[in-house]
Amino acid sequence: MPHIKTSGANLYYEQSGDGPDIVWIPGGDQRGREMRWQVEGFPDFRNTIHDPRGVGETGIIDQPPWTVKDMARDCAELIEAVCEPPVIVAGLSMGSMITQEVAINWPELVRIAIPMGTEAYASGFSREWMESEIRYRRNHGDLPPDFAMTHYGAFMYPSEVLGDEELWNKLKQVTSEAYEHRDGAMLDAQWQACCEFDTRDRLPGCKVPMHVIGFSQDMQAPPQLGREAAELAGDGHFHMLEGLGHLSLCGHKPEVVNAKIREIVAAYA
Repeated sequence: MPHIKTSGANLYYEQSGDGPDIVWIPGGDQRGREMRWQVEGFPDFRNTIHDPRGVGETGIIDQPPWTVKDMARDCAELIEAVCEPPVIVAGLSMGSMITQEVAINWPELVRIAIPMGTEAYASGFSREWMESEIRYRRNHGDLPPDFAMTHYGAFMYPSEVLGDEELWNKLKQVTSEAYEHRDGAMLDAQWQACCEFDTRDRLPGCKVPMHVIGFSQDMQAPPQLGREAAELAGDGHFHMLEGLGHLSLCGHKPEVVNAKIREIVAAYA
């Protein structure tokens, strides 16, 4: 499988399809393959996914601590090596923070930035939740797999999923694949970077079109935080998707998210 050596990691990536370039960036402790519903929805594009440092098959060169900008540099170097910039960059959660940093620091590589479930800095409940998880893992170790599945499932999906036994039984397989077995130290490193993330003073100077997508039932990144990030951006736009949770694009309603992304991209065709 392909790897590329960046400044700080031996980055695992996959590329498929033919057409304009889209780079998909997953959330914290998720592998690139968790964006497979988006890749499948854009067969007329060349899709690039990768495992961010700290997860999957990506090897670590620089040991933690890291910053989100460090992970964005990995992504920028991947784009330069295997894509034809400028590209569309779309990321979720931690991947949305990476998307912001790529657009701010390497604007020549980005045609459109699409951060989903995002914020300009970690604050309030979102930050306290990550910090409490970091403390728990440092003091007590990893969560039991069955607890991890239900714990993260509640943060991934809206009440529509949690209240429908058939739908939950289908989607909990996605949750278990992504979250039952996690490397606590690497998770700490990723989430510590997210806790320290702050683009408030730099977003106004970013002229890359920044299309923020928020989800009305997002518990991890409440949509008003995404709206604030869009309002700060030099060319910011905000889109609300009703009835979706933080990770509804993973198996729940990916077609709704994909349709909105297509609408955004079509405006710049």
